[in-house]
Amino acid sequence: MTLTADPRIDAVAGILPTIAARASEIEAARRLPLDLLDELVGAGCFGVVLPVSHGGRGGDLPAALNLFESVAVADGSAGWTVMIGASAWCDVASLPRATFDSLYAGRDRTILAGAFNPMGASITPGEGGYRVTGRWSFASGCEHADWLFGNCIEGFADGGPKFRAAVFSPDQVTIEDTWHVSGLCGTGSHHFSVDDLFVPAERTFVPMVDHPALDEPIVRVAPPVVFGLGIASVAIGIARGAIEEIVALATGKVPLLAREPLAANSMFQREFAAADTDLRAARLLLQEVAGEVWLAAVAGEPLTLEQRARTRSAAVWVVERAVAIVETAYRNGGGSSLYLESPLQRRLRDIHAVSQHFLVKRDTLTTAGAILAGQEVQLTVF
Repeated sequence: MTLTADPRIDAVAGILPTIAARASEIEAARRLPLDLLDELVGAGCFGVVLPVSHGGRGGDLPAALNLFESVAVADGSAGWTVMIGASAWCDVASLPRATFDSLYAGRDRTILAGAFNPMGASITPGEGGYRVTGRWSFASGCEHADWLFGNCIEGFADGGPKFRAAVFSPDQVTIEDTWHVSGLCGTGSHHFSVDDLFVPAERTFVPMVDHPALDEPIVRVAPPVVFGLGIASVAIGIARGAIEEIVALATGKVPLLAREPLAANSMFQREFAAADTDLRAARLLLQEVAGEVWLAAVAGEPLTLEQRARTRSAAVWVVERAVAIVETAYRNGGGSSLYLESPLQRRLRDIHAVSQHFLVKRDTLTTAGAILAGQEVQLTVF
């Protein structure tokens, strides 16, 4: 695998062949094996954008996206788990500073997991804090998280819900074994729940309203932008992996009734060239928008609504291109793609799981287009 020259990627490069070799094991376990998780932690993957003050590497967003992509080339579930685990702290950066600091105090590592979708979770004020009852889904990496967070509905105002998020320790939640899915099977994205749990006020915050406790470039970027680009980077990695795998298959596979390997077939050559071009175009667009976002964040300049629209729509377009690339690779693999030992069938399932995330849903383009066309839009999460 050709990796971008960056020390954060160099640190993980030696683990990538092991991840690829253990992809079936990751899928069967429905989570990252603990020894592999420890290796990724040791390589700094989960602290790539975390500030140095809290034990991280303080890296920039473009470098982090390159790292997520590289891990996803080896295995989609591993790439997704690293992306979520490395970025999730940004969701709780609006905690009071002392509380945020305490999440990292006296620990060799801190990994967070959680969910933004409140799913009807309720939070009721009481003396010194709140009573929380709720159940949350898609909590990727929840089984190895050191802290979990869940968004709740505190009430309603102006015709919409008022949100408040709460942070829990692992012993306070019940993790439900619900992650039986078709794609990204190894991410352990189970449901978790709490029942009438008391949470101190200082372990709560109002998402997208309370100011971040840390003044770091990464937290100056709206979480939907950070995670949208992160999701796109994983999609690019999965597509890169599929491209590599179909090339390896095509050089040795002789299709039924053919006299030459698949790689000599003119139709394959045309579709492969188109897919390769799509991959390079999508990757370059992702790098361009990530660079623009990061320059603005470092300069302390908030993204304009138009910049956010272009960034969010770019993430959607990149994921759509990645889906098409993987489908091309899978289709050209013919009957060989059907077998469980074929990585192409896993790539196909993984990329379609990625494309289901609400941050890269196709309707995002509708909102972005309305903004770019100068229309009035109502934004809740954008």
